[in-house]
Parts: sequence; structure tokens; C-alpha cells
Amino acid sequence: MKRLCLILSAVLLLWCCQPESIIPPKPEEPAKEDQKPAQPDTPDTPGQPSTPDQPDQPDEPEVPGEVVKLSGTVIGTAISVNYDTGGSSSSVNTRECVFDGNYDTFFASYDRSRTWVGLDLGTTHVITKVGYSPRISQEGRVELALIEGANEPDFSDALPLAIIKQKGTARQMSYIDINFSRGVRYVRYVGPNNARCNLAELEFYGWEGHGNDTQLYQLTNLPTIVINTAGARDITSKQVYVSSNLYIVSDGGKTLLSTAETGVRGRGNASWDFPKKPYKIKFADKQSPLGAPAKDRTWTLINNYGDKTLMRNILAFEVSRRVGMAYTPFCTPVDVILNGEYEGCYQLCDQVEVDGQRVPAKGGYLIEIDAYNYTEDVNFNSPRGMPVTVHYPDADKITSAQRTFIQNYFGQMESALFGSNFKDAVNGYRKYLDVDSFLKNFIVGEFCGNTDTYWSTYMYKDAGSGVLFTGPCWDYDLAFENDGRTYPINNINDYIYCTKGSVPSDAVRNMVTRIVKEDSAARQRLKTLWSQSKGSLSSLNDYVDKTAALLEESQQLNFKRWPIMNEWVHQNPRIEGSYSGEVKRVKDYITNRLTKFDQLVNK
Repeated sequence: MKRLCLILSAVLLLWCCQPESIIPPKPEEPAKEDQKPAQPDTPDTPGQPSTPDQPDQPDEPEVPGEVVKLSGTVIGTAISVNYDTGGSSSSVNTRECVFDGNYDTFFASYDRSRTWVGLDLGTTHVITKVGYSPRISQEGRVELALIEGANEPDFSDALPLAIIKQKGTARQMSYIDINFSRGVRYVRYVGPNNARCNLAELEFYGWEGHGNDTQLYQLTNLPTIVINTAGARDITSKQVYVSSNLYIVSDGGKTLLSTAETGVRGRGNASWDFPKKPYKIKFADKQSPLGAPAKDRTWTLINNYGDKTLMRNILAFEVSRRVGMAYTPFCTPVDVILNGEYEGCYQLCDQVEVDGQRVPAKGGYLIEIDAYNYTEDVNFNSPRGMPVTVHYPDADKITSAQRTFIQNYFGQMESALFGSNFKDAVNGYRKYLDVDSFLKNFIVGEFCGNTDTYWSTYMYKDAGSGVLFTGPCWDYDLAFENDGRTYPINNINDYIYCTKGSVPSDAVRNMVTRIVKEDSAARQRLKTLWSQSKGSLSSLNDYVDKTAALLEESQQLNFKRWPIMNEWVHQNPRIEGSYSGEVKRVKDYITNRLTKFDQLVNK
């Protein structure tokens, strides 16, 4: 018995001294995230970047593991195309083909766009490298494909890991080093628009771990805006918002604004009919994205489809600032991804609305002389036929008394302007309209060469003020010599508003004429304001060069996504055939306009 007890004690001692690695640990469940990312706390100071919510991190810094080629469950678009029959299939050219190590097989989806293939890795991994090879004879079909990572199986929280900027090489793997520190469980390759994926091989490399958000990925030097709509729904309406998770990656991937339940819908008039769509964003909570002065819920994504410089609105807003407009909308260029597909270079801008950091008319009114007023909820035509939209108070809040007041007030201004005593400083139109803001808006529109200046002219009235102010400037994609109706602008020996097609009604043209030509005091004031502005505008071409340099990387991707450089788009007067040629036309116009507009003002 004593001998047996000694043997048992020895066995027990040996068992207790074994390293823990021989005891199989319970598999760690991957951290389950909410269906939508949590709202970040936002600072009270406008213009400061929001601090993103961080996933739970280990107490100690995570040590990267061994980088290996990853495997997992194949996921992605289930229905492929059978090229022999032209029909759909689930047995040939399937998603599994991209992981079989055979360059002669490939995945081709039945649908042409928004299709993808990837892996469920089972647990979170930090991805360090991606390899891909295109279908033989379809090497260009990988260009603009996106590599994404997510922790939700529906990719509602997806962020980009990389974009493929060049065509691939058949029968050869091309590799991209990934600089993305967040751990992701789901990874995918999203085929570019109209490409059916057409991918032969796909590889992911990395190490198992949670990672962190210290380094994310931007497509270019510009901030990247990622929109993942609920259920990957397309945005097809200008009235109905689609609930979305929206992310803004900036500062070289160091800063993330992450928002859930953000509404996104279409916007614009003529611009909504373009293939590259403009959008309106409505955050669940007020945000100050990318250093914007305003902290607000609503923002716009301007598409600039027909503006091949991608900068005309940016330039017009700079002119507005230099001329001294009371309020110039915030605007900054960005790259946009929608449901895994690269959409191009856009501009994130203020929504034109009443707010402390936007239109300064709290408790008052915001109206627009608007050629499309018949499409808006609250609108009227003045006694002389000027079309007007009422934007504030909002359509669902404005009272009948408020609507009657602003309609009557505009009519009184119009009546005074066309009256025999219109020049009178006390009882003429100045009683209702601020002359300086009207003339500054006139300078911006005419100097920039915007045919649409008076198709869309904003005016606002503060609750405590007795006059209408003109502004802000808006909608300048046809400016700077981009409109065949008025090209070449500097050959016109009069102001642009006098030309055919530049106003929605004769009454609008007559209004401008009464002020800038027939009122001698206003005409003299115009000369003074122009004299004060033209010195600062003489260096505008330096600003053009800086903006072109800023946009260089993004414009290259944009015109791969939208290959229109050699096409007539919208009102384009000429085809230059290159981005540099388009920018040169703008610079030549500015140089000549400085002289021509000076002559028009002072003649």
C-alpha cells in the first residue's frame, strides 16, 4: 500500500508540473459586435475630429503573431455565370474557384456589379497582405476592385483594406501590403462595377488577433467616406433616406469618425440624372466632420460629374471668401465608397440651411430664386414671375402666416425695385434688400462665369433684420468656362446674366439690371467692391495649382471609374482630353477674366 501511494504521488506531481500548453484551452469566442457601430462621443468644439469608439483591447499591448496564409469558409456571391450558355449557375465558375490554386479556373458572378468573394476566418485576424490574380484574358477586370474587412457577416461595418489601382497579370499573383491594424473576421474582394468579378485566385495573409484602430486605410491622400447601407440597398430616391453605417477615415488613416443609423438619400436636380449620383447625408446626431465649422446633422456629397477638374465649386467658394461674402459653405474633397464599390471623387459640403455656423437667419427665413421651385414643397411665383422656393422654416414646420409673410415681403421688395422711386435710399428697394450682399454675390457669379447664378440665388432674412441678404453662393459646376451656352465667356461684351438661358424668367434679369446698371449709387458701390477684391483674386491661379495637386491621386481613380475625359458631358463646351488640359482651361479663363470683368465693371 505504501509503495502504491508513492507511485500515485509521483504521477500527481508530474501532472501538476506540465506546461499549460498541453491542456487544450477552450476556444475563445470572437467578440460579438453590435449590428451597427456605436455612436462616438463628439467634441463640443466645431472642427475637432471625433474620437472613435475602440473595440475592447487586452490589458497589455497585443503582440503580433506569426503571419501565415489564411484559410476559412468561402463566402460571397452565390450565383455565377455559365459563359457557355449565358445563364446562371451554381456549379461552374463558382466562388470556390478563387481558392483552388489553379489559374485556369475563375469566379465570374452572374450579376455584373456589386458582387464579391471572400472568407470567414472564424476569428479576428490582422491582415498584412493580399494576393490576387485576374482571370486569363481579363486582366483589366481587377482594376478598382476593393479589398474589405469586417466583423459583421453582412459587411455592414466593412472598411477598406486596399484598392487595386492597376490591371493584374494573368497566371501570376500580385501582392498588396496591407497597413490596417484592426482585426477582422470577414474579408472579401469586391469586384469593380460591371466586371462580374472575373477573378482567378485570391489569398489573404495575417495573424490572429484583435488588433486596434491606430492605423486604418485611405484610398488616396484625401479622406475616405464609406457608406454601408442597410441590407446593401441601392440609393434610388431623393426623398427617402436609407439607413446606413457611415465612416470617415482621415489624417492618413489615424482618425475615424464612425456613425450608425445615418440616413443617406439622393439630391440635386440635373445632377441626379448623371450616372455618378450626388447624395445627402443625415447623421443621427450632430457632427463636425473633417474640421467643418458647423456641427450639424445634414451634409451633402457633391458629385461634380460634368466638371472634369473636380474643383469648380471649391474655386467658387474660395472666390466667395476673397470677395467677403458673409457666409461661404464648407467644402472639402473626399473619396467615396458605397456598399463596397468605389464611386469616385466627391466634395463633402455644408447643407445650405439656417444654423449658427451656416446661414445666419435663425428665427427668420431662407428662400431661393429657383428655376426648379415647382418641384419643392413650399414655393411661390412673385407678381412679376420670379420663381421662389422657401427652404426655412422647414416645409413641415412653416405656418400659413409665415408663408404669407415671406411671400408678401418678397413682393414688396419686387414692387419697390420696379417702382419709380427705386433708387431712394430710404423708401426704395434698399428698404427690403441689402445691396452689398447682392453686389458681392453678383461679383462671384460674374467673375467665375457661372451661367446658373440666377437660376439658383439664395436669400435670407434674419428675424431681427428688415432686409433680405443675398447668399450663399452655390452650384458652380458650370462656371469657369464649362458651359457651351456661354462659351467663350470673355468674348461676351456684357455681363453673363444678360445672355440667353442665364435666368429662369425675364423678371429676374430685369431685377439685376435695375440694380447693377440703372442705380448709379449701386453701380458705384460695385466698382468699389470689385476694386477691393480684384487684388486677392489676382493670385487665384496659385490656388488652382494647389488644388490640382491635392486632387491628383484621386482624379486618376475617378476617371478610371468614370472614363469621360474624352466625352461630351452635360454642358461641356470643349474636350481637352486630359486632366491637366482641363485645369489649364480654368487658369486661362481666370487670367483673361480678371481683365475682362474689370472692363465691364468700369465701362
